[in-house]
Amino acid sequence: MNLRINSIKYNNSLVDGPGIRTIVFFQGCDIRCKGCHNASTWNPNLGTEMDVDALSEELNKRVFNKKITISGGEPLMQKEALTELIDKLYESGFDIALYTGHSKEDVPDEVISKIRYLKTGRFEIQNKTGVKPFVGSSNQVFEEVMK
Repeated sequence: MNLRINSIKYNNSLVDGPGIRTIVFFQGCDIRCKGCHNASTWNPNLGTEMDVDALSEELNKRVFNKKITISGGEPLMQKEALTELIDKLYESGFDIALYTGHSKEDVPDEVISKIRYLKTGRFEIQNKTGVKPFVGSSNQVFEEVMK
């Protein structure tokens, strides 16, 4: 199965979940929040098409600490491919965080059961924060769903 990604930032984020994390930015967004810092991810026809198996293999080789955050764009726009990727990363022992602008109820149970952290909620520019960890606006929720 294929998916579209915008980019991958290897082993350098301290703000997208606990620890030093690699971020996979999915391409395509159906929310398009005002003030979004990832507007380049909105168009679902841009980015790079990748095979889920090939992406999983690459992440296994390059992510030295097995900490990954899947962001976007909006990952839930590619729900089937997202679920397949999370299955593979979970089997490989990754600590997975998923960032979505949707609600927790929109995330499939089979995804929630294999991730450690979940960030939900739209970015609201009027509630922008630099104080609340791992979110962009104070209305968003960052929670540990698996301990």
